[in-house]
Amino acid sequence: MPQQKKDYYEVLGVDRNATADQIKSEYRKKAKKYHPDLNPGDKQAEEMFKEVNEAYEVLSDKEKRARYDQFGHAGVDPSYGAGSGFGSGAGFAGMDLDDLFGSMFGSAFGFGGRSARRQNPNAPRKGSDVHAGVTLSFMEAAKGCKKTIVVNAMESCEKCSGSGAAPGSEVRTCPDCGGTGYITVQQQGIFGATMQTTKPCPHCAGKGRIIDKPCPDCGGQGKVRRRRKLEITIPAGIDDDQSLSIRGKGDAGTNGGPNGDVIVVVSVKPDELFERRRYDVFVTVPVKYSEAALGCEITVPTVDGKRKFTIPAGTQSGATFRLRGQGIQYLGGKGRGDQYVEVAIEVPQKLTREQRQRLSEFDSSLSDRNLENHKRFNDLMKKTFGKE
Repeated sequence: MPQQKKDYYEVLGVDRNATADQIKSEYRKKAKKYHPDLNPGDKQAEEMFKEVNEAYEVLSDKEKRARYDQFGHAGVDPSYGAGSGFGSGAGFAGMDLDDLFGSMFGSAFGFGGRSARRQNPNAPRKGSDVHAGVTLSFMEAAKGCKKTIVVNAMESCEKCSGSGAAPGSEVRTCPDCGGTGYITVQQQGIFGATMQTTKPCPHCAGKGRIIDKPCPDCGGQGKVRRRRKLEITIPAGIDDDQSLSIRGKGDAGTNGGPNGDVIVVVSVKPDELFERRRYDVFVTVPVKYSEAALGCEITVPTVDGKRKFTIPAGTQSGATFRLRGQGIQYLGGKGRGDQYVEVAIEVPQKLTREQRQRLSEFDSSLSDRNLENHKRFNDLMKKTFGKE
């Protein structure tokens, strides 16, 4: 018996009527929570991360979600339940649930349905996309880097070379449908008239071929799900919640069709020094009161390293200076954003008696000409409340 899988909706914490945006939002939250980079050595978190990605891979795809809602795990994972029922035996070996059930419903009364647009079961079909996540630091996202991710994708079975038949056995063309996967039958319509309808061949389950002896490794599917590492290149400038597509590294195609892609969703960890807003970078630099009053040279952290910058005398707390072209590189294009440096004047919390005395003398020496904002505020107070 296969291990019982968890319900995909329960894994993501959404109800069955959840919208695509709700599913995407919950996936990102849980992918960040359980990502191996944030939970080193935690096997339980690693398993949860796998379950979250597997659930999102199905529920984010309209066709897969529809099959899952109707048939459960058997509708989306051909390896689920291998050895009994669907996925084994001559009659159902290698069958495509979408082809089988999608053709049966809608044509039962002769009104066409999928029979009017039936597909060649032997035509090449692209494999499904696989979803994964990667967590980056601020600098990795800003400068670009290489990362190794783990994906679970369907690959062509090595033992049977993707045929679905055990080595030494053959795959026969279905004698009932001649390899088309469909047969034409006569049945009585609603008003008593005899009608011709097309439906999947029951002998080959709509596959157009018969596998007398299914491959023991893949159960006749021709594919097996494997976990593999994949090195990817992260482009400079990518941001949190953006994604990149790795072409041809997803599920293997069918009948020689191309592989699907790997869709990697990026999560960028908050940085203690830098704040990013699109392609601009913001930093706050503390300075002493005397430095702000007299002007000074400060050291500013940037994406490219430390840089000297001179602030003018009389700089106020909260004053912001712009460093052109010192921000994040534009993703996929030329140019960069800017960096903004905010000055925060730090007030000392503990003073000696001598320091207090000197500050008091200094304060007494100041006039309204030195403190324009102070004077303006006092004038507004008098205007509003009058003289006391």
